[in-house]
Amino acid sequence: MLSCSPPAGIFCSTSKDRLDLLSAQILGQEGTPFEGGVFHLEIQVPDRYPFDPPNVRFITPIYHPNIDTNGRICLDTLKLPPKGTWRPCLNISTVLMMIRVLMSEPGAEDPLMTAIWQEYKYDYTAYVEKAKQWTRLYAMDSLLKKASGESTSEDQERPLPSSVSKLENISDQESEINIEKVSHSAPLASSVGFSEGSGKNVVRSRKLGLGTKRKGLAEYDVNCKGTKMS
Repeated sequence: MLSCSPPAGIFCSTSKDRLDLLSAQILGQEGTPFEGGVFHLEIQVPDRYPFDPPNVRFITPIYHPNIDTNGRICLDTLKLPPKGTWRPCLNISTVLMMIRVLMSEPGAEDPLMTAIWQEYKYDYTAYVEKAKQWTRLYAMDSLLKKASGESTSEDQERPLPSSVSKLENISDQESEINIEKVSHSAPLASSVGFSEGSGKNVVRSRKLGLGTKRKGLAEYDVNCKGTKMS
């Protein structure tokens, strides 16, 4: 099912020719702090599957109340009863869809990251800004490097931040650089359904710059001719 008709915004494949180890990618939903990002996950399928739930964790760092810095996910579907709601009738496709929903709608029952949950609840604006910073820094940077043919640290499992507070001191200059890089990656973004608006703005600004240069050269030629005639 995952290979023939995957759910919207979700991709999954076997890893290293092992049927018990899968890799998945979830696209950040539009209108969320994770929009435009591609988040990589690792799925370990237990021997007793589907009677035991799969072990799923994020490889790409994500700023979220229910996902810790080691990529562990707090989701009832990933736990056996009585603490969880896993049932043999469920499958990996369903789990990935529920994780995608959890990304945009954090759960309050058992947040792994208490500080982030408090921020989400009482200072939502700050939460959104930090989540966007993490998305630009981790989930978009890998796309840009892969597009240019560079090796990414995610290929060898990107090391996760040891503390949530590490990104609190990111400067506005670094954020602007990341935003500019994303705007130049519009052709790549369009292949997975991302917005191309920022790329068009860059092309338009380049055209305007070229027109200004041409106008200046034309004025220079006129002045030179006038000087010779006089």
